[in-house]
Amino acid sequence: MHPPVTGTQHHLEHAATRVSVGTVAAVLRSLEVDGVLLVEDFGDDVLPPFGAGITLFPWPNRVRDGRWNHEGTTQQLDLTEPSKGNASHGLLRNTEYAVLSTTGSAIELGATAFPQHGWPFTLRHHVRYRATENGLEVTHTVTNLGTGPAVFAVGAHPYFRLGEEPIADLVVTADLVERVCLDDRLLPVDTEAVDIGGPFDLTAGRRVGDLDLNYAFRVRASGDRVLLAIESAAGARLELWGDDAFRHLQLYTPSDFPRTDGRHGGTGLAFAAEPMTAPPDALNSGIDLTRIEAGGTWTAAWGVRYSG
Repeated sequence: MHPPVTGTQHHLEHAATRVSVGTVAAVLRSLEVDGVLLVEDFGDDVLPPFGAGITLFPWPNRVRDGRWNHEGTTQQLDLTEPSKGNASHGLLRNTEYAVLSTTGSAIELGATAFPQHGWPFTLRHHVRYRATENGLEVTHTVTNLGTGPAVFAVGAHPYFRLGEEPIADLVVTADLVERVCLDDRLLPVDTEAVDIGGPFDLTAGRRVGDLDLNYAFRVRASGDRVLLAIESAAGARLELWGDDAFRHLQLYTPSDFPRTDGRHGGTGLAFAAEPMTAPPDALNSGIDLTRIEAGGTWTAAWGVRYSG
């Protein structure tokens, strides 16, 4: 018997909520409320397909050529997306987080991004998953263990669903303010306002099947910090919420998401909504990068609420 490739598995419960978390990349493996699966899950013997559920630290998305400048010194990160020549999704996606504390309904995991190629800081990252009455709360805490100030950003990579409802028929609603325009390496070249009635306007709700997305957006939260909502024709509703720090979403609608859970053969449409504290290539642009002083601590949270 081989261990899961996502490390030791931990299972949380609260009321009718069930959560599974793996220690590698502090990955969210599964989330169910009232027996309804709310994220794409996957088998124990495969890497998270398309990054499903992984934590992104100390930056989400991509860094152009893996190169950026810190206080006048050029930093060269390892290129972890060689097909496009980028450094992608941070430094801890293949790192096992240590279990710091656990209860029946919550777990806190921790890992450190140490100085290495292109990364001159020592940042401790904690992720706390807590099963709630109707969903999940995910709290990120970052502590600067180095001797000088540091910069970072945080993200997560869930793919959402509403049980067995066809993904194409789900309706997604969000107040997207600005789109990051990308080149063929999925790197930013410009930004543009999201116009009401335009192709990226989701304020009135759009079917996932009518969207073709792989873009980052700056989003305006509505009441209760809701960044995005997904609804089914039957009236089920999932809300993705976030603190003020999570003001960016990467929305992705791959048509070839590999499903190996036994319920869906082959591949199919999936919908990722990735909460991020900064947009792609923020180490170069500086947009919404978080600066943290030596010895300082930062915390922010995002989560999921479900109503059936």
